[in-house]
Amino acid sequence: MPPLPGVELVQTPVHLYRYLLRCCRQLPSPSMRKHYQHAIRQGYNSHVDEDDGERIRLIIQRAIADADWILNKYTKKT
Repeated sequence: MPPLPGVELVQTPVHLYRYLLRCCRQLPSPSMRKHYQHAIRQGYNSHVDEDDGERIRLIIQRAIADADWILNKYTKKT
């Protein structure tokens, strides 16, 4: 499954946070959505004070790749 539209616009941590919450809407069950929304909030809060641009870029790339993997895992048609 390709990433959601707008993935190329994710440049800042706030954009990433909003993008990942939109990805959660595609998960099949409400309990999964709630779990991943909580994990996204925790991750955002733990990195909110990050000021190294290179580190932020790596976090954004990794988070998008992880979100894509999770969406593929749970929305796979068998």
